[in-house]
Amino acid sequence: MTFPYEHTPPCVLQRISPKSEHAEAYCAGFELSEWWCDGLAGNLIDWIIDYALKSDELTSLNHTNSYVRLREAAARVYTSPKYERRGEVGEIAAHAVCRKYFGTIPVAPRVNYLSASNDPVKAFDLVHVRYQEKGEVELWLGEAKFFKTRNDAVADAIKSISSHITRGFLTNEKLILGPQVSNDIPHSEKIKELLSSSVSLDRLIENAVFPVLIAANSDTTPRHTEINDSYAEEVQAEMGALWQKLQASGLTRKIKLFLIYVPLGNKDRLSSAFDARLKGLQVGAT
Repeated sequence: MTFPYEHTPPCVLQRISPKSEHAEAYCAGFELSEWWCDGLAGNLIDWIIDYALKSDELTSLNHTNSYVRLREAAARVYTSPKYERRGEVGEIAAHAVCRKYFGTIPVAPRVNYLSASNDPVKAFDLVHVRYQEKGEVELWLGEAKFFKTRNDAVADAIKSISSHITRGFLTNEKLILGPQVSNDIPHSEKIKELLSSSVSLDRLIENAVFPVLIAANSDTTPRHTEINDSYAEEVQAEMGALWQKLQASGLTRKIKLFLIYVPLGNKDRLSSAFDARLKGLQVGAT
């Protein structure tokens, strides 16, 4: 059987900070001296198949059905006309960064939890696994915040994460996620064990990383025309302020948090550009 997660699309989000154990920044870069909004929007569309389809659907993907699969993925992202407050742009960005730079594999696409009306649900925005040495598994249970302002984004992230690491929420998540783990994922039995009701939540948290992606308007990005040392240093300062707020919340003492900061030139422009491409794939969909 073909491994469904062997290949990934290109990712225009590039790391612009040193590798770190707790926080890294990623930027789409610039084109013709302007923040590359259209490039990022188009690249996120490239990722929706990997983001939205299940492993058996990816296994059957080929040149004869690629367009059909792309439209199926587009329909699962969202179909609401009110896209301005949707958070899927952040979720797909988090998915792409974790897949491309950290080698994670999806355990359960979040869109599988959605109701028939495409309403957002209270769940982790990202559920991936990363394989460690000697076949050990590390669950990546992520949150993604796609906001105009960084302070609102980090405040909402702290609120979400705090509610998602409670006994009741994690117990319910294990019940939901356990049956969704595909047998064609390596070491699926170890993942299912971590998500079983017979395993303590302490062990789940011990074997988990909680990435939080914050994609929000940057004060720095609109002032620059290219990625250089000056730009990277200013973005890292913004990221440092976000990390300090996460530390002040006390969450970093309870769980393994990892901050992914994506500075945006204009959140509304990106939201609109992504939505136009998504709706273009949904034309005629029922």
